[in-house]
Amino acid sequence: MLLRRFALFSALILAGAASAQPKATLPQPKAAQPAAGVEPAVARLLDSIRAADKGQLAVSEEDGRFLRLLVGATNAKQVLEIGAASGYSAIWIGLGLRQTGGRLTTIEYDPVRAKEAASNVARAGLSDIVRVVAGDAFKEIPRVPGNFDLVFLDAWKPDYKKFFDLVFPRVTPGGLFLAHNVINKKNDMPDFLAAIQAHPMAFNTTVSPGHEGISMTYKKRNNQ
Repeated sequence: MLLRRFALFSALILAGAASAQPKATLPQPKAAQPAAGVEPAVARLLDSIRAADKGQLAVSEEDGRFLRLLVGATNAKQVLEIGAASGYSAIWIGLGLRQTGGRLTTIEYDPVRAKEAASNVARAGLSDIVRVVAGDAFKEIPRVPGNFDLVFLDAWKPDYKKFFDLVFPRVTPGGLFLAHNVINKKNDMPDFLAAIQAHPMAFNTTVSPGHEGISMTYKKRNNQ
C-alpha cells in the first residue's frame, strides 16, 4: 500500500513539473516583409502587379532588382524599354533612374496594358521619370529623340533581331542592349542570338537573376 502511494505521489510531482515547463511552440510563419530598399507602398504595388499577371508578362522580382542595380551601376541617364506590359519592370528601372537623374521611355503595343502601366507608374510616384508610350514600337522608336545608355527589350520574341537592328546603332558607345527570355525562349530568337554574337561592335554575355535569362550586349567604344 505504501509503495502504491509513493508511486502515485511521484507521478503527481512529475506531472506538475512537466506542466511548469514552458510549452514548446511551433515556429510561426513570418509576415511578409517589404522588399529591401523599396518603400513599403511601392513594394506592395509591385507585389500586386505580379499577382495580377496571369499571362506571366512581367519579369521576375530578381530580374527587376537586377535592372535597378544595373541602371545605378552604369549611371544610365537615357533608357528605352520595348515592351512595358503592366509597368513592373519600368518601375524597377525607374527606381534606379531616380538615383541617376535619368529618364525612361517605355513602349507598349497593347493599349489596355499601356494604360495599366501608366497608372502603375503614377502610383509608384515615378511619372516624372517614366514616360509610357502606347503604340507600335517600330513606329514609336524613331520618334524618341537622342541615343540610349541602356535598352531593355522584352517584346515579341521573333522580332528581337529587327529591334536590335533598329536600336543598337543608337546605343551610346559603352552602353548596353539587354534582351529578356534568352534562356527559356531561346528557340524563338535564333537570328537575334546569332546577330549579337557576330556584331563587330559588341561584347556579349548572358545572366540569369531569375530563370528566364537576360542577354547583355555591350557596345564597344571606338578604341576597343
